[in-house]
Amino acid sequence: MKKRSVKHRLSTISVGLAMAFTANLASAADIGPLPLLKINKAKAELGKRLFFDRRLSGDAAISCATCHQPDNGFSSKEAISPGYPGNGHFRNAPTMINTAHKKVWMHDGRIGTNLNDVTRGMITEDYIMNMDMRIMQERVKQDPVYLEMFEAAGYGEPSNGKVRKAIPEYLKTLTSINVPFDTDKMSEEAQRGMALFKGKANCIACHNGPLFSDGQAHNTGVAENWDVFLKPLNHQAFIAYAMFMGIENYMSLKRDPGAHIQSHKADGSDMGKFMTPTLRELKYTAPYMHNGMLKSLKEVVAFYNNGGGEDSHKDTLLKPLNLTEAEQNDLIAFLLALSGEPLTTAVWTDEFPTEYEAIEDWRNVPN
Repeated sequence: MKKRSVKHRLSTISVGLAMAFTANLASAADIGPLPLLKINKAKAELGKRLFFDRRLSGDAAISCATCHQPDNGFSSKEAISPGYPGNGHFRNAPTMINTAHKKVWMHDGRIGTNLNDVTRGMITEDYIMNMDMRIMQERVKQDPVYLEMFEAAGYGEPSNGKVRKAIPEYLKTLTSINVPFDTDKMSEEAQRGMALFKGKANCIACHNGPLFSDGQAHNTGVAENWDVFLKPLNHQAFIAYAMFMGIENYMSLKRDPGAHIQSHKADGSDMGKFMTPTLRELKYTAPYMHNGMLKSLKEVVAFYNNGGGEDSHKDTLLKPLNLTEAEQNDLIAFLLALSGEPLTTAVWTDEFPTEYEAIEDWRNVPN
């Protein structure tokens, strides 16, 4: 076989780089509507009941909806989400709307398999719902309504594995509807904001694709929420997480490591990186950022207009934008145009049996 010349190989490389660059531009420009999802109604209805059922937690006191609150766009309205009773948390629960469209989950991107695994983690994690899957399975089996719903969904007898399938099916129903951006019904202000989003503000560099997220981790220099480290209940949740994820010196750590838990770089250059969140449904999901440190969209836009926060490893993409007040308002108008109608029909309203009443102080229950 005849060897190709160096000139030919360089030419081939140049063409390849050009094609990759063009592909990246195309993907960055692709901020169109979300694709349609195929949904099994019976399985989704079962998943809805499970999502709102407090009996899926260890002490029957909280449900998935306790943190992913429907009246806040299925996200936490508290800066730091509620944790398991007698415990705290250390991050803000993100919206569940459109989560079925994601490929990577959690603020640190630690789950990149499927929503089945996300569901299992949230139910069993001790500082979240603290449920033993075997106990959960027995509780579900003792509810005649569940027996009927599992049968109707084609699942047969209830099991914890089928619970982990049904909840993700329900999450498919939490998809944005009648979004001004998707229906080409944006105001003039929002249209000007979109031009800024793609141009001067360069938001599209990270917030692209149908979800308005590149699915990557970035350090924006957002300030730490000191409630994580100064409030014992929050800090003990952080310690449990950091210990399980293999973070060194976690007892003295005073920052959220973020995506560092994946790469564990020795120089710490990956500390403080978090996954780019979706921009859809921002109208309903304040406060913002992984730790709820920014209370309004006005604060968010001002934060990025200033070039982000202070951090030695801040992403080089972040620079002062020099947007005028009018331009910032237009950008906010565009961000609001990415939110659709409230998903009021996605809420389970029927009462649940009370044979498992919440344990008021589970840490002091006598044997």
